Amino acid sequence: MELPATLRQAADEILEGVSLHDLRRAAERLSQRYRGEVLDGCLHVSDVLAAKAYLVTRLPATYAAIRQSLAETARRNAECQPKSLLDIGSGPGTALWAALEEWPQIEEAVLVEASSPMRETGQRLARSLNLKRLSWRALKAEDLSGQAEPAELVTLCYVLDELAPAFRDLLVKRLWTLSLRMLVIVEPGTPAGWQRIMAAREILLKAGAHILAPCPHYAPCPVAPPDWCHFSRRVARSRLHRLAKGGDVPWEDEKFIYLAASRTATRQVGLRVLTPPRTASGAIRLKLCGPDGKLEERLVTRREGRAFKAARRIEWGDMLEL
Repeated sequence: MELPATLRQAADEILEGVSLHDLRRAAERLSQRYRGEVLDGCLHVSDVLAAKAYLVTRLPATYAAIRQSLAETARRNAECQPKSLLDIGSGPGTALWAALEEWPQIEEAVLVEASSPMRETGQRLARSLNLKRLSWRALKAEDLSGQAEPAELVTLCYVLDELAPAFRDLLVKRLWTLSLRMLVIVEPGTPAGWQRIMAAREILLKAGAHILAPCPHYAPCPVAPPDWCHFSRRVARSRLHRLAKGGDVPWEDEKFIYLAASRTATRQVGLRVLTPPRTASGAIRLKLCGPDGKLEERLVTRREGRAFKAARRIEWGDMLEL
């Protein structure tokens, strides 16, 4: 997956003339904070150079994960066509760009971001967007109460991992009250990220939410540690991306986990593919999570005709309907 051309061009303009040496140093500091899920009260992106490093090294990956999460959400609730968005912890507006790709009819968006360099970067990127109403709020997620209006689509992407554990549950509850139609949460695809999503899932189910994706059921998660549920998107790396990260491979895999909840129920159909399909001669082995809330290993052979053709096209994270 690649960034939309308009977004890529806008980012390139911001990055023009930046020192590669400085960019590498900033990218390394940023990477250490994200990998370590550092909670020290400081913003991960606190200066202009860090914001530029984010555009190079993290924007393509987070965009890919959010875009895939929203696409799966839309597949499970095709009748929902949101026109308003509230995004918490917006960064440079990644979720806005991803949401507009899926729902171009969105005409109003409120983006909440505490980091001044991130807000300024996001505002520059958004100049090429055609929205009737777009506003930014200089707020931390912890200070959201009473400072945001409800929206049809509410997103919280790569934010829970930056918050103190005591506040996470409160924020999920607050965002559900602000969600007129759907709430989508995206987290890093780590065991800790999965646990945060599971905690949010429990809160939302108790609040009466209907789970759209990725779960094809409302039962307790059948995945047990040390395993964890997560997905992956392959992301194209630009030349500057490779130079900033000191890598040679022209792509990277972004692991993520997400949760989409809705105000309205949808029929639970199909099985979610939880791992990369394993292909052998004339057969495909799939690990699936089904509508009954159970895991199963299914071997689809060439003799099954239509089912085998469907399995050949399936990818990790897809819904399988046999």
